[in-house]
Amino acid sequence: MRRLLALSLSLLLLSLSACALLPNRDPLNINVVGFEPLQSQDMEVRFAVKIRVQNPNETTINYNGVALDLEVNGQPLASGVSDQSGSIARFSETVLTVPVSVSAFSVLRQTLGLSKTQTLDNLPYVLHGKLAGGLFGTMRFVDNGKLSLPTSTTGTW
Repeated sequence: MRRLLALSLSLLLLSLSACALLPNRDPLNINVVGFEPLQSQDMEVRFAVKIRVQNPNETTINYNGVALDLEVNGQPLASGVSDQSGSIARFSETVLTVPVSVSAFSVLRQTLGLSKTQTLDNLPYVLHGKLAGGLFGTMRFVDNGKLSLPTSTTGTW
């Protein structure tokens, strides 16, 4: 019994010290850089969210999946996932494109949430996401700002 207790305490101390050996990483810098329309289905709208991911760390970040949740005007609007994988080299950046879906109910909720005086320009957004990287490599991020819809029908948001 005493040996089992000693072994358990030793394993606990080793596991706690192993956490101290994990690299201390700076958070990723994430910016939404564009939206592109995609083929839609029935009662949903789909578009591709483009995000610029900057790695301000001294080590490469490997990822094997991306997930996004987009809130606009304080309400959930769209979500999406992608199984793309890759790496972002140290002190480097890349642009990732993630398809997201907007249900008709989300559009209705957004429409009802707009006041009569509010326009569709400069709506506040919050983008929550994560780059999957295994048990200790997953990195979560948040970006927020204002959406400005294009004045013409060409281009991206």
